[in-house]
Amino acid sequence: MTRSRAGSRPTMRDVAVAAGVGLKTVSRVVNGESGVTPATAGRVRAAIAELGFRRNDSARLLRTGRTASIALLLEDLGDPFSSALSRAVEEVARARDRLLFAGSSAEDPRRERELALAFCARRVDGLLIVPAGDDHRYLLPEAAAGTPVVFLDRPGTGIEADAVLSDNAVGARAGVRHLIRHGHRRIGFVGDLPHIHTCAARLRGYREAMVEAGLPVDERWIATGPTDRATVARSVARLTGGPGAVTALFTGNNRITLAALHHLPTGAGRPALVGFDDLELADLLDPGLTVVAQDPAGLGTTGARLLFDRIDGDRGPARRIEVPTRLIARGSGEIPPAAH
Repeated sequence: MTRSRAGSRPTMRDVAVAAGVGLKTVSRVVNGESGVTPATAGRVRAAIAELGFRRNDSARLLRTGRTASIALLLEDLGDPFSSALSRAVEEVARARDRLLFAGSSAEDPRRERELALAFCARRVDGLLIVPAGDDHRYLLPEAAAGTPVVFLDRPGTGIEADAVLSDNAVGARAGVRHLIRHGHRRIGFVGDLPHIHTCAARLRGYREAMVEAGLPVDERWIATGPTDRATVARSVARLTGGPGAVTALFTGNNRITLAALHHLPTGAGRPALVGFDDLELADLLDPGLTVVAQDPAGLGTTGARLLFDRIDGDRGPARRIEVPTRLIARGSGEIPPAAH
């Protein structure tokens, strides 16, 4: 069988010569079109396998305007939340015969912008973003050019676009209600920067649960800001120490929860703890960690399906979909308040 010259990729013409058929016949087999007999298709596939031919997708881009690929921009590909979300998106893309590109912004708005625009420059058919920044007007030209964008976990800002979010306020309300049912009346909240959508929604849920139970919300019980371990340690020490100490904490994300676990008082009088976001091995702690668990796979699946709806021509108004959370009681949220 004739091979292409060394250093060059085999072409459809090479396949046609090797199989003894015309170029159109090879094209039909490669693109899964009808009109080719099984025997002829078999010869073409044998030639493709022998030559190591691969379809030139850049040519398909010129012909169709589509690359059969989508992109996913996460904060950190190594984070368990992000990896579960990414796997779910990939499964939807694979079922649609699309390739998934993924990258990490490292929570840096400038890197988010660079990666998003780099993906768009490669003419992906659509873009899924877990946003790090709070200004997404840079995507307006891409959206106007027909590239659909779906935001995950947090909504975009400065752009009308779909968003698939966790039901943050409802989840936080459920976590704080759980602490109240176990006898707590002085409950602290430790959260992220207050302008971040997820923090604002979870803090709202905390306040709503306290108000509906007829409990006061002392602003000194609320600590929001950077989530580095030292800052969280200071917040936990302030909230759980002294005569007006809280008897329970609600922590606003898994990074804060991990930092809080290192600095919570132990022994008699240990505060109860409910965290937003689950943690790996949370059930192996003593006591086990009670959490409001998000559904990253649900976020990814829902977001990817919505993106493909847009790719397929849905031009309806921007949608906001909220994915339910669930409370998992493991022990830390069931500790009663210390007797005084």
